[in-house]
Amino acid sequence: MPAATNKSDLLAVFDKDLAKLRKTLTTIDEEMSLLSAPDDITTIRGILAHRTHWMGMLHTWYKDGIAGREVYVPAKGYKWNQLKEFNAPIYAKGNETSWKELLARFEAACDELRSFIDARDDAELYTVGEHLWTGKWTLGRYAEASGPSHFRSANTYIRKALRGAPE
Repeated sequence: MPAATNKSDLLAVFDKDLAKLRKTLTTIDEEMSLLSAPDDITTIRGILAHRTHWMGMLHTWYKDGIAGREVYVPAKGYKWNQLKEFNAPIYAKGNETSWKELLARFEAACDELRSFIDARDDAELYTVGEHLWTGKWTLGRYAEASGPSHFRSANTYIRKALRGAPE
């Protein structure tokens, strides 16, 4: 699927992919939220905690950049090839959080990210170099990676975990 190139398309893909994920999430209860895919130890809770955390990271990067502070992408002390180590405690904390709480945090993060996107114009979202910390990517591409792309991969993982669940 090609990346969105304007705000309207970004909001459309955001809404579409979030609706699909929400439909899947409505089928999951507290016990089911501890399931994982047959080939992975990450639980559904961990996946949702991870997606929520990364939406928040986008806001931190943006605020730091606007304030003229150094922006650590992906995070201070980590490089992109170290995401497994960075994400491990996020997954673990998700496992220790109730499903109801995770869902509430996820919904709040989704609302915040959608509002963030909606408050920006095409130029801010899709001009390369508008924000130095985004490098070759645009702010819109970062927003898509933090939202819709993560919604799609979460939905795929969760459905796989549900299919592999014992009867």
